[in-house]
Amino acid sequence: MDIFSALADPTRRKILEMLAHEGQLSAKEITERFLISPPAISQHLKVLREARLVEVEKRAQQRIYRINPDAMLELEDWARQINDLWNQRFDALERVLAAEKKEGHRK
Repeated sequence: MDIFSALADPTRRKILEMLAHEGQLSAKEITERFLISPPAISQHLKVLREARLVEVEKRAQQRIYRINPDAMLELEDWARQINDLWNQRFDALERVLAAEKKEGHRK
């Protein structure tokens, strides 16, 4: 699954928000914060792992999850590209409107 498909689900986004605030959490700690079944949370964590949004470390009987910083950089780069594109469009629109306003004053 790709990053954006993984982010489409609000539960997965909430898990990422929790990890962003806490740094790392065990699967049990994540599960305890939701009102859905442990298998459902496990499936969400699997999707996040497959999308490379989280990393997992096995410690004894626990699985510790944390955000994958490389994936966050990839998202940040994508968002920056989209932002730059929109800024270029707004700049072009501003130039057109300024030219029309200037042309309107000449008439």
